[in-house]
Amino acid sequence: MTADPTLLDVAAELYAGPPEKFVATRNAQAKAVADRGLAEQITALRKPTAAAWVVNVFATERTSQLGEALQLAAELREAQDDLDAAALAELGRQRRALTSRLAAEAAALAKARGARVTDATLETVRQTISAAFFDPDAATAVASGRLVHDLEPAASVDLDTAVGGGAPEAPASAPRPVDEVSARRELRKAERVLHDAEQAHARATRDAQKAERDAGDAVDRADRATERIAELERELARARRDAQSAEEAVASAEARQDRAAEAVTGTEAAVTAARAALDALQRG
Repeated sequence: MTADPTLLDVAAELYAGPPEKFVATRNAQAKAVADRGLAEQITALRKPTAAAWVVNVFATERTSQLGEALQLAAELREAQDDLDAAALAELGRQRRALTSRLAAEAAALAKARGARVTDATLETVRQTISAAFFDPDAATAVASGRLVHDLEPAASVDLDTAVGGGAPEAPASAPRPVDEVSARRELRKAERVLHDAEQAHARATRDAQKAERDAGDAVDRADRATERIAELERELARARRDAQSAEEAVASAEARQDRAAEAVTGTEAAVTAARAALDALQRG
């Protein structure tokens, strides 16, 4: 007689299997077992949401990759208390990028199985993975591969209802040496010092480059001003020569005017004398 499968075995198969066949497969599995209590537990398994199923497929087919990501997320949660605002912002960007990448890979696996993954479902998958990065219970639920419904970041997770087939154990993490936390803290401190020094160097380099550009601009302005002064001096010299020439022309014109006035005076006397002679002749 073949032994009945465990509830965990049945749940693992169902929650990563085709969602459209979930109910039929579940009911068939329940009928096939001899243990009525187990049959009732199998029948009680709830069909996963679309996003939960996509996450289950990823957890089943990419167990190692998901485990590494969740382990990294756990370490980052421990490390973030020692980070400054800039490092926290960078950490947030890295988290979001990793979340989007894992969600896209999960969707690709689901599509490879013939499933249709809408933008709304993809966003819900992203939110569920993000929740796993922030909360250990959410990480346990996601890693189980038996997720029943999607998760939300910052929301508490009830493993008894979030996971089908019984609450799972937390993902195993690699053992750490006793002094690893201290070593990581010192490493982060050194990285911050290096980061600050690099930022200061970058600022100093930018300031030096700006000062060099400003100095070059000032030299150019001084050269243009010097050229303009020389040009103005040349124009002034020409103006002085023109003024001197004009003064000489005025003096010459005034001399001609004086001579002309003298000539007028002389001719007036001649006219007067000629008129007098004519008058005398006419009277005689």
